Amino acid sequence: MKEALFYHHGEGREVICDLCNHHCHIKENGRGICGVRENRNGTLYSLVYGRLVSQSIDPVEKKPMFHLLPGSTSYSIATVGCNFRCLHCQNYQISQYPHMHDGAVTGQIVSAEEVVRDAEMNGCQSISYTYVEPTIFFEFAYDCCILARDKNIKNIFVSNGYMTPEVTRKLAPVLDGINIDVKAFTENFYKKVCKARLQPVLDNVVLMRELGVWVEVTTLLIPGLNDSSEELANVARFLAGVDPSIPWHVTAFYPTFQMMDRERTPAVTLRKAREIGLEAGLQFVYEGNIPGEGGENTYCPDCGMELITRFGFNIRANKISEGHCPACKKKIEGIWH
Repeated sequence: MKEALFYHHGEGREVICDLCNHHCHIKENGRGICGVRENRNGTLYSLVYGRLVSQSIDPVEKKPMFHLLPGSTSYSIATVGCNFRCLHCQNYQISQYPHMHDGAVTGQIVSAEEVVRDAEMNGCQSISYTYVEPTIFFEFAYDCCILARDKNIKNIFVSNGYMTPEVTRKLAPVLDGINIDVKAFTENFYKKVCKARLQPVLDNVVLMRELGVWVEVTTLLIPGLNDSSEELANVARFLAGVDPSIPWHVTAFYPTFQMMDRERTPAVTLRKAREIGLEAGLQFVYEGNIPGEGGENTYCPDCGMELITRFGFNIRANKISEGHCPACKKKIEGIWH
């Protein structure tokens, strides 16, 4: 347990958490929406500092990050808890753990030094804060980020993008890349499915890019909920307006958690989304969760040369040379070294 960052006092012993855009007003002995930040005698504490429930070595492509050290491995960590309540959460067993177990918090105590040491010993070129929303274990993630930087290990957030601007500005200097879920492009979807709002997410896509963090975006396409041509075009136009080089991952949904009544996303929907993204001006649009279709490869946006050939999370060929297309010499945006 560690005193939380980003909160201020309200009336009496109430505290207001400024970590994410919920701005939870937390009464004494209460917790925020995430279930892992608790007010004790007017002081807000993180209950999950160093309490890890997952430590894994993943291909960085699994995050998904396609333009950050492709072919490398990323040491991936998570605690329990999340500030979203997504009906289709693929990791609900840990993200919703406190809500499903009467407020219980679990995890193995690990130090930031141990995380970075293990990443280094296993040859991982990055550490990913992932599986649940990493903002909710910000204090521990930040300490890891500082130490990782000293070892020349990259830091990656896989995030719903709901942190406050203050948190984004503190995080950006120690963060190399972030994959932000733009789960839909309507407030109605965010309210009903995630119990959150859209605009703060869009604001963080803009702010992270302005602050120099490499940004990739994922949209999980759920049949009948967020996969219309109009909505996909709105996402694509927004991203292209921020930076046409932002990779957009359009990925296939499969039934899980409290959304078992929807079918899996057909491949034709992903192909449609990719075409819409490219027509909107995005340079890199990737189809996810359906390997072998060709939509997961990286192509030069100028000459069309196939630069990175992928099958699932595996790199079969990488022709990018010093960050450029070897054929036409166009700079390919990303972190390649």
